[in-house]
Amino acid sequence: MASIEQSGTFKLGDRSVKRLGYGAMQLAGPGVFGPPKDHDAALAVLREAVASGVDHVDTSDFYGPHVTNQLIREALHPYSGVLVIVTKVGARRGADKSWIPAFSPEELTQAVHDNLRNLGLDALDVVNLRCMFNPHHPAEGSIEAQLSVLADLQRKGLVRHIGLSHVTSTQITEGRKICEIVCVQNHYNLAHRADDDLIDQLARDGIAYVPYFPLGGFTPLQSSTLSDVAQRLGATPMQVALAWLLRRAPNILLIPGTSSVAHLRENLAAASLVLPDDAMKALNVIASVRAA
Repeated sequence: MASIEQSGTFKLGDRSVKRLGYGAMQLAGPGVFGPPKDHDAALAVLREAVASGVDHVDTSDFYGPHVTNQLIREALHPYSGVLVIVTKVGARRGADKSWIPAFSPEELTQAVHDNLRNLGLDALDVVNLRCMFNPHHPAEGSIEAQLSVLADLQRKGLVRHIGLSHVTSTQITEGRKICEIVCVQNHYNLAHRADDDLIDQLARDGIAYVPYFPLGGFTPLQSSTLSDVAQRLGATPMQVALAWLLRRAPNILLIPGTSSVAHLRENLAAASLVLPDDAMKALNVIASVRAA
């Protein structure tokens, strides 16, 4: 059995995907802006991911902007019938590399068409609405108007499934009254576990949860705990963090990103990493560790 198969599968809309996927954000230039330093290396990473069994790729046309989608098309088009490409709308990039809300009906519609054109698709598998009420953390605010635009594009056949990104529980509840929500993409990892209850609720409802920044925001003490477990298991901290997420809940889908083939292979190997109970016990207390 190939190692990635050991991650298991979960439903993403009407498709079953492996729980270990790939996030394309890091393929763009520094600050997720402009072209990659090594164009051919970026193509190689995408092709290696798919050759290794990845069937879930996460992207957005505001990465670059346009860069990652154009790379995906160049590397992988025509796409295999099993590949699910998930993208995001709701933001745009300023000339100064800033992240700017793009929430008007016109901006959301244009973003969907930009994704379709740059990916070379007639319909998008999954479109996540990225909420930008606060660019740094989820913040309350109605998403009815924005989600209604995506629901209309879904009825027109341009979008197959809809998800949410950077959202609160209240917004998810609101969203599910407007259309079916197939996934939620929020910041979550060993150290940042504000969504613990939400993940379990979504699992009961059959909705995928896609955490980003699997190593983001660790304190030195938290990083030290993770590194100690990784060293004991002969693994990297990232592999341990990914393996913990896979074990955390059956509806978690992972999208670790990298611009290196070697690093990609390391990340995918996390699917076969077995965490013994004592390692899980040490890892589970990381969220409560605070710097002295």
